[in-house]
Amino acid sequence: MLIMGKLGPVNEPPEGQYAKTADGAYLAYEIFGTGPIDLVVRFGNTFPIDLIWDLPQLAEFMDSLGQLARVIVYDPRGIGASDPLSTSDPDANLETQASDLLSVLDAAGAERVSILSSQGSGELVIAATYPQRVRSLIVTNLRSSFPEMRDMTFEQRKSRAVWLASPNGLKFYDPRVAHDPVVRRWWSKARRLCGSPEQVARQMEYAAELDVSSFLEQVRTPTLVFHRQGNQMWDIETSRKTAARLPNSRFVELPGSESELFLGDTTQVLCEIARFLREPDVASDGEDRQLATVLFTDIVASTEQLASVGDQAWRGILDDHDRTIDEIVASYRGRVVKKLGDGILGTFDGPARAVRCAVAIRDALAAHGVVVRAGLHTGEIELRADDVTGMAVHTGARVAALAEAGEVLVSSTVKDLVIGSGIEFDDRGEHELKGVPGRWRLFSVVG
Repeated sequence: MLIMGKLGPVNEPPEGQYAKTADGAYLAYEIFGTGPIDLVVRFGNTFPIDLIWDLPQLAEFMDSLGQLARVIVYDPRGIGASDPLSTSDPDANLETQASDLLSVLDAAGAERVSILSSQGSGELVIAATYPQRVRSLIVTNLRSSFPEMRDMTFEQRKSRAVWLASPNGLKFYDPRVAHDPVVRRWWSKARRLCGSPEQVARQMEYAAELDVSSFLEQVRTPTLVFHRQGNQMWDIETSRKTAARLPNSRFVELPGSESELFLGDTTQVLCEIARFLREPDVASDGEDRQLATVLFTDIVASTEQLASVGDQAWRGILDDHDRTIDEIVASYRGRVVKKLGDGILGTFDGPARAVRCAVAIRDALAAHGVVVRAGLHTGEIELRADDVTGMAVHTGARVAALAEAGEVLVSSTVKDLVIGSGIEFDDRGEHELKGVPGRWRLFSVVG
């Protein structure tokens, strides 16, 4: 059965489903299309998935994608039919976004996917962290940070949210279709249903602090970047320069002024996407490399403690130390790569969990009179049998070496990636890390 849209026939809207996340939240998603690969489509927080089929231009665009791939669309937390963001625990962070996406993929039976998104900051992190799950990225208006939002007050952000839902907001975003009454009604409705002005302002507050520029060179996933020449909302040179830092990207400059990829002339867009999706999968290039957070711990003054208690008692202390760390790391979904005598090297696929794990280790051992220090860094690691190597591992070790007794010390990269998690830091200033190029700003976890 077909629904006749303004621009042509569109397949009947798919039936909505729900995916359950690890922490019990429910995310609304839909699946449609008959193409040979899986494609996740996310246009940011612009509209709920239940409105996709209400706008003829968008419905036709999605129908065309469905001829190229099996398409998966979903509402992030706080949007549309998905559960709201938690009021007690911060959820608007990259780690939760990644975990939620994986929950949707598992529910949809999608092992390895391409992702189409707007701006793409979160998707870059996900692709680098889970190269085995992300085949390729397609991004419009690519950004690694949003510095223009940092000087806005919360009231200014709320006013901006109201403006975005108005016809004037549409004129700025997509000027060439702003006269269309169907688009105008859909735009305002979509923006309102995405969240109240306060909710949108909080999303802007999170975006203002987000910055993933420090590891762009480590995102090896094939990436296709679109940007329209006359776009007033997003700067084309920022998009071009960000794409140039990705090792395996192609930048496509399009005519027109529309910010939304599905508006305006989509002929070239769909042709480029079709060609890109037909390119061979390069899974083997990323299987032994991934973005991870590295944790080093170390017992403070271990030599002095050994001398004071003797060999037998010290062995008992180390056995208790190892058991405690093994249990805590497992509870935070990390991996103890190896024991280092009086410390460990561990890895995590989420930086916020890694930081919280380090704090839990410190506090649990302190309760038994053992004082430790910990250091964390996020970067690309190389997987080698039962070990990990790479500059990120070396950097994490150097950060840990500068930590004081009872301190959890992190690199600026970790701090940038846990924005929205509620973790607070004290600035420890810039430092030289032996054997690591440049100067590094380090931060101590508060509490």
